[in-house]
Amino acid sequence: MRSCVWWILKVYCRMKYRASVFLCRSPTDPHAAAMPADYNGTWEMESNANFEEYMKALDIDFATRKIALHLTQTKVFVQTGDKFETKTLSTFRNYDLNYTVGEEFEEHTKGLDNRRVKTLVVWDGEALVCTQTGEKPNRGWKHWIEGDKLHMELTCGEKVCRQVFKKK
Repeated sequence: MRSCVWWILKVYCRMKYRASVFLCRSPTDPHAAAMPADYNGTWEMESNANFEEYMKALDIDFATRKIALHLTQTKVFVQTGDKFETKTLSTFRNYDLNYTVGEEFEEHTKGLDNRRVKTLVVWDGEALVCTQTGEKPNRGWKHWIEGDKLHMELTCGEKVCRQVFKKK
């Protein structure tokens, strides 16, 4: 009886919260889904590989690219379940992005490349994966955490920028 109740509860939870942080799991179930990562906090940039090529793929002008290459970014995440409030801070420009995982929205990349894109962020295990649909093909990003490091891959076309941030 007890295992039957657990099975019913598990099926119900998977149906109701399939892409949510509220996945039901049993500590003895080896196939249970892990809870998504906790991104809360302030993260300071340590490395920024291939950033200029990524900005060129976005058609960002020469002067802005040269300024951006010399900046160190700080990312601030406030995560409540699947709701995210994110800030990318620098001495040149700041960018705020608020979203709910699994819900598509229109994003205006003001202060970046100044485009309007359809954005969808989903969980892929413990990673956040973003697809941005608009005039640039294969555009988006991916975040994941390893220890006290936040890794980010920014993609536009064939260009990929890899950034690493350390938790403050």
